[in-house]
Amino acid sequence: MNKISFWFRNARPISLPQSMLPALTAVALSAGTGNFSWIAAVVCVIGVMFAHLGMNLLDDWFDYYKGSGEARKKAANEGFRGRMTKYPYLTSGEATPKQLLVAVCVFLGIAALMGCVVLAIRGSMILWWMLVGFIIGYSYSGGPLKLGFRGLGEMVIFIMFGPLMMTGVYYAITGEVTPKIAWLSAAVGLLVTNIVYTHSVLDAVPDKKMGKFTMAHLMGSDKGMLALSSVLNLLPYILVIAGVILGQLHIAYLAVLLVLPVSVWLVKSLSCFVSHVDVPIVTKWWMGPMGDFDRFRKAGLDWFMLRWLVARNVVQFFCLVAAVISLIFG
Repeated sequence: MNKISFWFRNARPISLPQSMLPALTAVALSAGTGNFSWIAAVVCVIGVMFAHLGMNLLDDWFDYYKGSGEARKKAANEGFRGRMTKYPYLTSGEATPKQLLVAVCVFLGIAALMGCVVLAIRGSMILWWMLVGFIIGYSYSGGPLKLGFRGLGEMVIFIMFGPLMMTGVYYAITGEVTPKIAWLSAAVGLLVTNIVYTHSVLDAVPDKKMGKFTMAHLMGSDKGMLALSSVLNLLPYILVIAGVILGQLHIAYLAVLLVLPVSVWLVKSLSCFVSHVDVPIVTKWWMGPMGDFDRFRKAGLDWFMLRWLVARNVVQFFCLVAAVISLIFG
């Protein structure tokens, strides 16, 4: 049990909302259909969780052998502001790279087992979702592509945690894909991508020092970075409005606009960060859950975690509203 707890804790469960919220939203969106399968729904959620945690650990393994952790430390020693913590359980000697690889195999093995159950329920068509998901997920940090180091990591996140995951879960549960899941998966995918992109903007300098080229760098300038932030934060709401106007979504889905002010705040806050304008790092009730924020403040990471957690909470709010609307209006 201690080993399970150890690896679960170091697999960065704080990032789970990036996958679990889209998956659970897809479950809620499929609840009113005639072919709904509770077994497939439960198995999909478990599979998504272990696949995400396994990929997080695999990312650590690739980064360890690439030496990105040492590069981050060097950047910190040179005075660059960034979130420097990376696989501390390896650098402290609590675990070895071989043990990490075993943990990766266990987590991904459980995810594969869940996939086999879904395969038995829905047939071979679901294999395409699984295969594409594995290839893209692996290519994020590993293989010859290493998309996360070439400015395409955010694109991977959009595909993985938006359209691919949500339509895949929806199909696994219902045996079909509808316009509703297509529209909402794109909107949710953009917001999940914004979590990673916000991270990239805040970590732009140390990422560059360690040779990681992110979408933030691809934008080429501060104005470019902020322009993309605006797109990722605002386009999801435009998609929902368009879906309603075109008759693809129930008008009640416009309730997601209640989350819009939080997204606008995040864009403004990132603008201040990029422009080197100091602003008070203060949590507000409308920002959502912040965890043990005093711990982040003591660690000197409050400037990072406030913005990152707000980006995460926007996804939580958006998905919660969409799920409730789906359960009430279908």
